[in-house]
Formats: sequence, structure tokens, C-alpha cells
Amino acid sequence: MAEDLSAFGQDPWWLVLVKAGLIFVVLVLLTLFNIWWERRVVARMQHRIGPNVHGPFGLLQSLADGVKLAFKEDLIPKAADKVVFVLAPVIAVIPAFVTFSVVPFGPEVTMFGERTPLQLTDMPVAVLFVMAIASIGIYGIVLGGWSSGSTYSLLGGLRSSAQMISYEVSMGLALIAVFIYAGSLSTSEIVAAQDDLWFGLILLPSFVIYVISMVGEVNRAPFDLPEAEGELVGGFHTEYSSLKFALFFLAEYINMATVSALATTLFLGGWHAPFWIDRVWEGANEGYVPVIWFFGKVLFFIFMFIWLRGSLPRLRYDQFMAFGWKVLIPVALAWTVLVAIMRYVSNTYDIGVQQVLLFGGAAIVVVLALGFFGSEEDEEEDETPPAPEGGYPVPPMPAGGAVRGAAAPLEFPRSTTVPAGAGEEA
Repeated sequence: MAEDLSAFGQDPWWLVLVKAGLIFVVLVLLTLFNIWWERRVVARMQHRIGPNVHGPFGLLQSLADGVKLAFKEDLIPKAADKVVFVLAPVIAVIPAFVTFSVVPFGPEVTMFGERTPLQLTDMPVAVLFVMAIASIGIYGIVLGGWSSGSTYSLLGGLRSSAQMISYEVSMGLALIAVFIYAGSLSTSEIVAAQDDLWFGLILLPSFVIYVISMVGEVNRAPFDLPEAEGELVGGFHTEYSSLKFALFFLAEYINMATVSALATTLFLGGWHAPFWIDRVWEGANEGYVPVIWFFGKVLFFIFMFIWLRGSLPRLRYDQFMAFGWKVLIPVALAWTVLVAIMRYVSNTYDIGVQQVLLFGGAAIVVVLALGFFGSEEDEEEDETPPAPEGGYPVPPMPAGGAVRGAAAPLEFPRSTTVPAGAGEEA
């Protein structure tokens, strides 16, 4: 296990190419597997069978879909900016691959006779590098929606940019607590700092905020508002077809793996063995065995993505943005200040971790209780908005609030007598 960054930058050029090629192959195969797994899990939740024809257990269904997309007709709308229209999917997918260059898959191993860490590279600001590269992927989605020449695609691109930028703020704030405890922004050093206790246990609020933010960051259900079919037809990729359409979804699934790998690295000990298996089995954190632990944790988060998609309905856009700016970001700011205070107190006055965590937990409970009590005022404000000048009047709300369930059946008065002269007029 490397305690500093001296192990990086020493590999020969051919080994760097081999490691980069392995990362590319692993991500492509992981994407094919995740698509198949999502279909099988959702089918199981909905009492269906799912893909089971192409290959054993239907494992080649994703590959068949990729070949089908490759042979579809590639259409470019007349009103589209052709250069940007073609480049947008490429801009979206390349950052998704690049972010994995600083993710540690395991400790130092012997590969083709060379001693090297199971990580392409590392740097003192590796986590900031991941956040910066991931932000570039937003340009691909925005440019794809704008260059299509379609109003629906443009709205989807704008929604996506606002959503991803908003939730990147809360995600970044959640990571500050990890930096404070690890004392570094290097991914390998953060993993080494979790050798005894994972940050997901010590910094549970940061972990929860990050998990919520990462779902909004990758535009996945129930936060897949840029692709809301009921409102936007299909979102920013409405006008795309063939391989360019496939590239957008390749970027989405790789981004799922990226945020899952980052959560594993920063909060669940990275490639370290779970449940302290290494205390029973000494070889659990040696050689290539930690790769199994790493991908097991990553697949746990991806399963969580699939579970959310099969369980929760899509949010309304204003609710989603209000939740990010009015709840997640203030809570993340308050928690970051609290972590900094707790860290200072524990280092200055030599107080144990348990006492600090108890104090911090009590403070969080008080803050949440105040938040719940303060939300009653917003619910009471239920006044009927005034009718705009020259517009249609707004009907008043029913007595007792909004009516839930089916509307009452309409009843019309019935008359058994025919008015005099009605037949003559008809």
C-alpha cells in the first residue's frame, strides 16, 4: 500500500498504455453488464422475465442492442448545427472515461514483471480533477440539446445543465468533510486513511448527501428530469439516432460507474476488504484480491440506482431544484462547519472520537428538528393567486384543501315534461 505519491509516474510507457486499455475495456464491459442487470432487476421487481434469449441468461442482449444501434440510419436535422451536433456526444463520453484514470482499483501488484499500483495515475488534487473533468461532460449535453434545432431538446439541455451544476455544489460540499479527515485530496491517500474505519461511518451525513447528489448528478430516476418523456418528448437527445444516440447512453452508464467508484473510494474504504475480513484473512488486501472488493462495492451502488428507478416516481422539476438549493446545500454547509469544529476540538483538547461523534449527532438532531418545525409556515400559506389583468380568473381552492382521489360524478337535473313549443322550434 502506497503511503505517498512516489509510486506513481514510474511506469514504463507500454505499461501505461496497457493500464489505460484495461480501464477502457473494463468500463465498456461493465456498461454492457449494467444494462443487462438493470433490465433483469427491474423485470424481477415488476414480475417479468427480462432479457433471456441472446446468450446465456440473456447476457448478450446489450451487445445485440449496440449492434442494432450501429446499423440504424443516422439522421441529422436540417436546422441542426452539424459540427456541434456530431461533436456533442463525443464531448459527453470522453470525460466519463478520463475520470477513471485516478480511481484506485487495488494496492501495488506485480504486472508483467513490473511493480505498479492498480491505478493509472494519482495527483495531490485527484478528487478535484475528477470533479472538473466530470463538469466538462455537461457541455456535451447542453450543446447536444442546443445544436439539434429543437425546442424540446433545448429545454432538456438547459434542465440538465441547471440540475447537474446545482447538485455538483452539494456534492462538493459533502466531500470537504472527507478532505478534512483524510488530510489529502489524493484518492490513494484517502483510501489509505480508511484502513481502520471507513469515512462512510464516521461522516454519515456527508455520505447521505453525496449519495443523493450523485443520483441527481447523473440524471437517473427519480431525478431524470432532462429526459422527462411526458414533458419533453425525450429530452436533449430527442433528435439523435444510431451511434450518436448510443454514445449519450454510454456516457450515462459510465458516469453511474464513476460516481459509484468515487463513493466507494471516498466513503467505503476503496479496495479494502469489507467487514474487516482482513483481520481474519491476512491476504484479503494483497495482490489482485482487492479488485473483487472494489467492484463489489461499485455494483452495490449501481444496484441502488436500479432499485430507485424501479421504486420511485419522477419528481416535479421545481421540487427537485428546491430540494437541492434549500435543503441539501444548507445542510451540507452546516455539516461541513460542524465537522471542522469537531476536528479542531478533537485535535486540540485530545477528546476521543466517540465523544465527538455523540456531540455532532446531537447537534444534527437539533438542526433537523428545527427544520421540521419551521416547515409548517409554508404549508399554511395556501392562498388563491389573484387573476392576471385581462386573463382568465383562477378558480378558488375547495374548502378544506385540495381534493384527493377521483372527482365526484357529475349529476344533471332530469325533467320528465317537454316544454311547450320545443318540438316546433326543433
